[in-house]
Amino acid sequence: MDNTTIEKVQCLIIGSGPAGYTAAIYAARAGLKPVLYQGLQPGGQLMITNDVENFPGYPDGIMGPTMMDDFQKQAARFGTDIRFGLATSVDFSNSARKVIIDDTHTIEAETIIISTGASAKWLGLPSEKRLNGFGVSACAVCDGFFYRGLDVAIIGAGDTACEEATYLAKICNKVYMLIRKDQMRASVIMQEKVKNTPNIEILWNSETEEILGEHAVEAVRVKNVKTGELKDIAIKGFFVAIGHQPNSDIFKPYLEMDDSGYIITEKGSTRTNVEGVFACGDVQDNIYRQAVTAAGTGCMAALDAERYLVSKGL
Repeated sequence: MDNTTIEKVQCLIIGSGPAGYTAAIYAARAGLKPVLYQGLQPGGQLMITNDVENFPGYPDGIMGPTMMDDFQKQAARFGTDIRFGLATSVDFSNSARKVIIDDTHTIEAETIIISTGASAKWLGLPSEKRLNGFGVSACAVCDGFFYRGLDVAIIGAGDTACEEATYLAKICNKVYMLIRKDQMRASVIMQEKVKNTPNIEILWNSETEEILGEHAVEAVRVKNVKTGELKDIAIKGFFVAIGHQPNSDIFKPYLEMDDSGYIITEKGSTRTNVEGVFACGDVQDNIYRQAVTAAGTGCMAALDAERYLVSKGL
């Protein structure tokens, strides 16, 4: 198709991962002929996750990329049109909802399911990127189990960091909590919970200089920001809990969002403030952020889209 052609579809799914692929499975089985664009990272965050052991149906665990390949195959089996491409802008100003792919191709959709996910914020260290999946993680609930009985470190100063530190403390031998300042920004109750957990050691005024290890995390080099002193701490797991960024920027002119950019959906549904537009997965979930909950909301979004089309006689 040339750049002036507008393609019309019944159901457009923006983004892959557990939410997008589950929405595609349900939409395809309902005869909505969904078109799914995979986005910059086909398969989402699970593509950088080695072992997934908490998703039902995989008793022996599974590699993240393998699981996403299974999801994709299942969506394709029922007729989902899966395409490479990135949604670069949208126009929800009237009932003809338009999405522009790769700045060139315009799609007009009767229903749109947004499943663009959220990206973890990282420190930006080369060693952090190199060891991602080999001891470095942005999800304690997902990966903490692999460090049972071992020493780990977590960086972050908010409620999420405190929650993940206390979670890790239940299964790990020792948890070092690295705080860059001499105080936390977490709520008082969460701070007290951390401080009262015996195997959590808070290292104030500490920032990560480097994560050490050739093939897996072996230690973290910590710098005291007041004295400049460097110290290597032996650990096996390094958890980054400095926040997530929902991939929602292109929708900001049209969709209601919270202060962090998460898309707001109606309680008990995936409906957004724009008729015919639904959101599922981590782009609208700043609480759970799990593969299984993302898949659940993907199912909800497809059912909501199907019911919307029925209500409109489409």
